[in-house]
Amino acid sequence: MREKNYGNKKILLIIPAYNESEGIIKVIERVKKYCSESEYNIDYIVINDGSTDDEQEILEKNKINNIELINNLGIGGAVQTGYLYAMKSNYDIAVQFDGDGQHDIESLNNLIDPIIKNQSDFTVGSRFIEDSTSDFKSSVARQLGIKLLSSLIKSLTKFEIKDVTSGYRAANQKVIKQFVERYPSKYPEPESYIYLLANNIRVKEVGVKMFERETGKSSISFRNSVSYMVNVSLSIIFGFYIQKNIKKISNEENNMPIQLQII
Repeated sequence: MREKNYGNKKILLIIPAYNESEGIIKVIERVKKYCSESEYNIDYIVINDGSTDDEQEILEKNKINNIELINNLGIGGAVQTGYLYAMKSNYDIAVQFDGDGQHDIESLNNLIDPIIKNQSDFTVGSRFIEDSTSDFKSSVARQLGIKLLSSLIKSLTKFEIKDVTSGYRAANQKVIKQFVERYPSKYPEPESYIYLLANNIRVKEVGVKMFERETGKSSISFRNSVSYMVNVSLSIIFGFYIQKNIKKISNEENNMPIQLQII
């Protein structure tokens, strides 16, 4: 049974989609059904990330809310476009929701509840914590990669996030504004935690249900998984030290004595 609404919060589902013409209709049908039955005020927007198939034609034919990007910006650029739309439209919460059928819309309440109750600024849906109902855990190789990235982030920030590559995430207005200003382009999910934690954002991992993708295939194959791990790890480490230096410079500027010159 779904919980009652905590005030009249405006919630936006950001659905990035690239060449998802085979499955996007099914995903949107589930979203629309959930929205019509929910106690929450939920809208959605599909970000067509420069698709080369007939995705845009399908979106328009079925009158599906969408923003069409002429060029492919990648997942980072597509999601950031959604955050910009959320900020300009004054949404209280923005939720990243995959267009390939992997995310369970019925888990949305678990994801947004800590934000609505002001217990968190940002939540991540996880397959790997105790209250997760997800049967789908991805391949052994990918699980190992996720654990390694999780350990790296924990060693740098002292904060543990078990499902660091999860794209099922929710943000309040504070985080929405920060993501509009800055959002990682290549590896947005794991990289963004360095930025969030450095800026004292309250992050919470919650259990959700996920499915194996219904259409298309992952951009990360076994063949390039090692290269992916190395590149993501380097980006995380680089991002951490960038944030550390920014904080150091900011602290030094705040501690500088103020000198007044009277002429």
